[in-house]
Amino acid sequence: MKIGFIGLGNMGKPMSLNLLESGYDVIGYDVNESALQTLEKNGGKAALTIDDVVDYAELIFTSLPSSETCEDVYLGENGLIRKVPTGLVLVDTSTVSPELERRIGEEAEKRDVSFLAAPVSGGVVGAENRTLTFMVGGPKALLESVHAHLAILGSNVFHISEQYDSGTNAKLINNLLIGFYTAGVAEALKLAEKSGLNLDFLFNVLNVSYGQSRIYERNYKSFMADDNYEPGFALKLLNKDLRFAMDLAKEHGLELPISQALVDLYEDAEKSGLGEKDMSVLFKRVGNQTITFKAEGVSEA
Repeated sequence: MKIGFIGLGNMGKPMSLNLLESGYDVIGYDVNESALQTLEKNGGKAALTIDDVVDYAELIFTSLPSSETCEDVYLGENGLIRKVPTGLVLVDTSTVSPELERRIGEEAEKRDVSFLAAPVSGGVVGAENRTLTFMVGGPKALLESVHAHLAILGSNVFHISEQYDSGTNAKLINNLLIGFYTAGVAEALKLAEKSGLNLDFLFNVLNVSYGQSRIYERNYKSFMADDNYEPGFALKLLNKDLRFAMDLAKEHGLELPISQALVDLYEDAEKSGLGEKDMSVLFKRVGNQTITFKAEGVSEA
């Protein structure tokens, strides 16, 4: 099958390479020339334009870094929704605003274009190891028609609902929890460090106690223990998703004061220059905050 992949970044590149490894004919597009070269070296085809992808592929995945880029790729004057023929399926794996996924889905229906909003969880490691979780919003019948192809890339494919933004809403709730867990690990281990505890030994203790969590294991074992914070999931990207989650809360008239304090914490860390590092780098910021959280009833200087 001929598959197009638009966006060959931290997530898109390993996903496209896994498709190639599984025998798919893959054409990719990215503004980064080195990403295209990597695809070609592994047997893929490099597209000069998005039009080249549309003309070649039967199924197109997108993995895009921001709502602005996603909106341009799908809804711009030369966007996918205006160009793709009936029968070609579009699957967006980006994490963008729910409102944008709704608009893309609505425009797709108007033009008889097949579209699924399918954000993923699992990070770069999950993309590399084919263990991603897909949270899919859109027509169930359409998902069933491409399920086998998504299953090449991930170990879990969930249809959340027919609403185009439902998968994105689930992903944002997932990442809100990740934000809490990451902050909890950072603060708890900073307290442990200041108390003179051996963090390696403490991990062994807590890993068989109720303090165990997958985020604790990920953040500590893969990053904090080696004091290496090259990103698997950059702090700025988590911060972006937390802001989307807060926008979703406002849309539903919900006040989430603890979540707002969490967002303030990540905002402070990003402004301090840690945005490009892995989210676990929050550990380095704990104890050095200079902000006063804005959430009502919550104050920390």
